[in-house]
Amino acid sequence: MKCFGGIKTKRTIFITFTFKMEKLPTHIIDSFGRMHDYLRISLTERCNLRCMYCMPEEGVILKENGKYMSKNEILQIAKCFVGLGVKKIRLTGGEPLVRKDAGEIISELSKLPVELAITTNGILIDKYLNMFLDSGLKSINVSLDSLQKNRFKELTRRNQFDKVMSNINLLVENNFHVKLNAVLIKGENDDELLDFIEFTKQKPVHFRFIEFMPFDGNSWDKNKVVSYDTIIEFAKSKYGKDLIRLKDKKNDTSKSYKIAAYAGTFAIISTVTNPFCDSCNRIRLTADGKIKNCLFSNLETDLLTSLRNGENIESLIYESIWKKKAVRAGMTTTDEFTSPEEHRKNRSMITIGG
Repeated sequence: MKCFGGIKTKRTIFITFTFKMEKLPTHIIDSFGRMHDYLRISLTERCNLRCMYCMPEEGVILKENGKYMSKNEILQIAKCFVGLGVKKIRLTGGEPLVRKDAGEIISELSKLPVELAITTNGILIDKYLNMFLDSGLKSINVSLDSLQKNRFKELTRRNQFDKVMSNINLLVENNFHVKLNAVLIKGENDDELLDFIEFTKQKPVHFRFIEFMPFDGNSWDKNKVVSYDTIIEFAKSKYGKDLIRLKDKKNDTSKSYKIAAYAGTFAIISTVTNPFCDSCNRIRLTADGKIKNCLFSNLETDLLTSLRNGENIESLIYESIWKKKAVRAGMTTTDEFTSPEEHRKNRSMITIGG
């Protein structure tokens, strides 16, 4: 495993952690015993949409290109994580496919012994379809916050509905494992809940409803959250006994359901009203090379600078994850989690990575 950057000019020095570990572990664990084997890598902070819950309407201030990870740095850091037990890598953004060398990165990562997946807004899927097939990438998440063309334009601030729907159909036709992500926001798109579920009647897709989460610049309001309980009660009132609870996989962030005889399924990611922190196995790597050990944490560990200095980043990875809080970056109460001040300290979603 190569966890050094640049040219090694110094001997390896392992950091002595505050938790007095005698030797480095063989897996990435935190102080609560949670094993972390799922890495989400943001390829870029750029996006060709402007979704209201993710990016401020005016966009974000982009850094100089040299501040972001290069292709080789992404591959080197990814190999280090795989050597530490990571079994799944998901590429995110921004929109990962707007990066010019995205295809090269995907092709190289597909050679690693991991499950490789990607989250995209769907606009460029047709351009990359053959590359996905050649690389063996079969699991694709597509953001789809409305089935109405005009509303899609309002929510994303771009007129790309037809292209996204065409590409979703293209994925289904080519037997990809397709998850569709809808962030439900009260008064914006929650009236489409049954339409989303009905979309799974004929298509073998997995529609996931995500509770509206607070981040810097997205005008979050707890009154706009459509809760897990609300979604289930609404589904029960429509489908009754045909609503079937499915068995979730280990470390799933979602609670899965299906309607009897429907081709697809649906699920709810209840980060706000029913967090799933006790089974979290995720690590986030931002496009500028920093670890976030929790989506809601404003604390980051800079791997990229250390890598460029020729240092061993292994110890930094272990230490960052060890310090992870039990629940939502230490925000254990509703008042803490819903405080705007807490989330202004964090990044906007676009610069974290989905």
